Amino acid sequence: MSGVLKLALKLLLGDRGKFVTLVIGITFAVFLMMLMTSMFFGIIEHSAANIINVGAKMWVMDPDVQTPQNSIPMPDYVLDVVRSIPGVDYAVPLYVGAGLVRLDDGTYQAATVIGLDDATLFGRPELLAGKALDIYRNNAFFVVRDANYAKLRSPKIGTTFEINDHRGIIAGIAHVSIGSLFGLPTLYTTYSRATQDLPSTRYVMSFILLQPKSPAAIPGIKRAVAKLGYLALTDSEFTTRNNRFYEFQTAMGTNILIMTLISFIVGLSIAGETFYMFVLDNLERFGALKAIGARRSELVAMIFYQSLVVSFLGFGFGVLLASALVAFGKLRIPNYAAIITYQNLFMALVMVLVISGVSAYIGIRRILRIDPFVVFRS
Repeated sequence: MSGVLKLALKLLLGDRGKFVTLVIGITFAVFLMMLMTSMFFGIIEHSAANIINVGAKMWVMDPDVQTPQNSIPMPDYVLDVVRSIPGVDYAVPLYVGAGLVRLDDGTYQAATVIGLDDATLFGRPELLAGKALDIYRNNAFFVVRDANYAKLRSPKIGTTFEINDHRGIIAGIAHVSIGSLFGLPTLYTTYSRATQDLPSTRYVMSFILLQPKSPAAIPGIKRAVAKLGYLALTDSEFTTRNNRFYEFQTAMGTNILIMTLISFIVGLSIAGETFYMFVLDNLERFGALKAIGARRSELVAMIFYQSLVVSFLGFGFGVLLASALVAFGKLRIPNYAAIITYQNLFMALVMVLVISGVSAYIGIRRILRIDPFVVFRS
């Protein structure tokens, strides 16, 4: 069988034009698929930035909340009840809202404001400059240095500004794991300051962050919160809920799925047609092999081997190009949301194997119908 496969490789490399066309077609398809899916996974990850950055084990929220950006305020008594639930180690409030920042030059910039529990500062970001206790100073805010930091004119410690007609001062510069998806700078302050300075409805508490005493206590906490008419989710469950919202309740998931399918069809059509032309051009050679006693299984193995060689070369080049473009985009575009994970690598590999299988099937059907007598007579 190894000799047959070597012969198959020689036949494949013998027609350089069709070989290069096959590799380029699959490379282009993989490149598009990787680019679309990396954008999708990047957007999904950035949409859950607040969940990941805060780092709470469980979140309590209104049942209609789908994402951390769209909260429905809860009354204060819910916090007191949650703290009394058996199995809860501690629970703190969290405010997530929007503020309008007026800069020194008179321009305005919308910003996301996160209010941390005054007593514990649970969920506070890592500070690059300043001290954690500085947040208790009058009008103090921490600003996150991410891709949107420059939209606030890259403030330093001591920079003053107005937010919703209240004075603010930068008391610290912070770093978070994942930047915001929506292009807004992020400011951290205390819960009391956020709820006093920013316009709000009658209720102001966006979420309750709680720490269960043990994983075994989580089901009981969920049932107790459900009796109050609210929803308790672990961080992974809230992340999944957020992801499902963007995948199925917005146009983003559908549009990226369509683009991925289009790239798959492009690769399949190019590879299938070119591989079929390659088989036709080498029909006499395959017929000769059949005439001298090559078994059907050996001919099938040759075609599959040729198809796999081309597919894996195209897959490698496509992943390389997509990775290079994503890396270049992250260097040049600060808030470029794209990430290559094992999931989109696996998806692209599966699609390439499908393209390889279909292309091989098209060639196999033609070869198995060859009549060696007709080949030699011609």
